[in-house]
Amino acid sequence: MTEPEFAGLSAIVTGGASGIGAATVRLLLQRGAKVAALDLQTDGVPDGAVAVPCDVTDTAAVRSAVASAAERLGGIDVVVNNAGIGAGGDVAANDEHEWARVLDVNVIAIARVTSAALPHLRRSEHAVVVNTCSAAALVGIPNRALYSASKGAVAGLTLAMAADHVREGIRVNAVAPGTADTPWVGRLLDASDDPEAAGAALRARQPIGRLVTADEVAHAILSLASPFAASTTGTVLRVDGGMTSLRIG
Repeated sequence: MTEPEFAGLSAIVTGGASGIGAATVRLLLQRGAKVAALDLQTDGVPDGAVAVPCDVTDTAAVRSAVASAAERLGGIDVVVNNAGIGAGGDVAANDEHEWARVLDVNVIAIARVTSAALPHLRRSEHAVVVNTCSAAALVGIPNRALYSASKGAVAGLTLAMAADHVREGIRVNAVAPGTADTPWVGRLLDASDDPEAAGAALRARQPIGRLVTADEVAHAILSLASPFAASTTGTVLRVDGGMTSLRIG
C-alpha cells in the first residue's frame, strides 16, 4: 500500500484548538503527519496531536513552544501559521492599542513562529510554511479596515518570506479564505443586533451562496503543504467561494 501523503513529516499548527486550525490538525493526522497544536487554550486540540500551550504574542513563549514541539515530534517540516483575531469598524473605529494588538497576533506572530522554526525547517527535505491570510486582503469589505490591513500584511509577508527562503528549499504559501463557518464567525453573528440577517448577508456576499467550511480551508492548506506541491511557493490560494473574483449579480 502507498504510504500516507505526510508520512514521516512533523507539523506545527498555531490556533490549532478550534476552527480552521483544528480542522487542519485533524487532516494532517489523517494523512500521516505527526502534529503539534499550539494555542492559548488547548482543550479543543484534536485527539492524536501534541497540545502545546502558547501565546503567539510572547516571543519567549513562542520559542519555548516551538522547541518543545520539535523535541516531541522529532523535528519540524511543516509550519501552519493560523492563529488570528478579528476586528470590525472603519479606519476610525479602533484605537492605537487595538491596532497594535491585532497586528501583533495576525502579522508579527507569523514572524515569531517562523523565525523560531527556521533552524528545524532548514534541516528538512520537505520544508514548507503556510500562512492563513483572508479574502479581505484582496477586496474591499466595509467595516473591516484593521482586519483587512492585517491580512494584507500577511499576503505581502508571505511573498517576501517565499523570496527570502526559496534558495534554502523552504516553500512559503498562504490561503485566503472567504468568510468561514467557524466559532469566531459564530460569535460575531451572535453579538449582532439581528444574527439571522447578519448571517444571510455573509452568505449572500459569496457567489456560492454559503460560508466556506473549515474543512475546505484545511484541504487547501494541505494541498500547499504537500510534498507533491514541491514547485509551489509564493502562492496565495483563494478559498472564498468566488468572493474576490466573480461578479454574478
